[in-house]
Amino acid sequence: MQTIQNPIGKHHTKSLLSNMLGDVNVSFEFFPPKTEKMENTLWQSIKTLETLDPSFVSVTYGAGGSTRERTHKTVKRLLDETSLKPAAHLTCVDASRNEVDGIIRAYRDAGVDHIVALRGDPPTIGKPYTPHPSGYQNAAELVEGIRSISSDFEISVAAYPEQHPDSPTLAADLENLKRKVDAGATRAITQFFFEPDSYFRFLDHCQSYGIDVPIIPGILPVTNFNTLKSFAGSCGTNVPDWLHKLFEGLDERPQTRSLVAATVAGEMCKQLYAGGVRDFHFYTLNRAELTYAICHMLGLRGTDVAEA
Repeated sequence: MQTIQNPIGKHHTKSLLSNMLGDVNVSFEFFPPKTEKMENTLWQSIKTLETLDPSFVSVTYGAGGSTRERTHKTVKRLLDETSLKPAAHLTCVDASRNEVDGIIRAYRDAGVDHIVALRGDPPTIGKPYTPHPSGYQNAAELVEGIRSISSDFEISVAAYPEQHPDSPTLAADLENLKRKVDAGATRAITQFFFEPDSYFRFLDHCQSYGIDVPIIPGILPVTNFNTLKSFAGSCGTNVPDWLHKLFEGLDERPQTRSLVAATVAGEMCKQLYAGGVRDFHFYTLNRAELTYAICHMLGLRGTDVAEA
């Protein structure tokens, strides 16, 4: 695991933002579009963020495999039309092992060598997760299945600094992450969070469990605060009071909201950077502006100087 120190409480004599010289790696998450308009927005965002030379970009997979074909189509287009390295999300919800294995082999044959392996959300919101009777039971089994098909895959898995909502305890959550790593995962990407201390404490816990892969922080720039609260409620992320106060009264002021959102995310990245973080994963929600701005503050410069 990367060596990272918690900088909170230390005195810094210079602005860390001014010292960020682009020595960071970034990756971006997109979701497959539902409509032609959404598809246009997605590909405009992809072309903008492609200029930042990300390590990889990932494409999500809807609950119960609901976006399966759209995910495959988006990944294929990324391979065919861009210089980006796509990582395909894959879940084990509502699919047999044979079905999932067929998808893994299809990705391998298409040239995709990175899979984000997830248990997945149940198809019906609010209902408990139920494994497919002849499918992979959880993400650890899915990782093991991917690894059995090809030893060459990069495999990313999910991590939860503030505990997965289905986990009874933090210890159970960490044990589950350890099983995924032992099965062959090569990195973990965290759920989004808003307090850097949550991430640094989580790293300490991971180290104590012998989890020795990179743990990449997931960053969600706030484009819509009400949507954020909905996301946070479903994944167990704490939305601190100070964040509520910052966005209070900005529902009808999108430009001001974007400025505040960029400042919040930039400050959090600054603190993570101060602690040694050099890899950041952005949940873009298929929009480039905020993510591009934050990457700019991290010192990255696009190869195309045109306005994003």
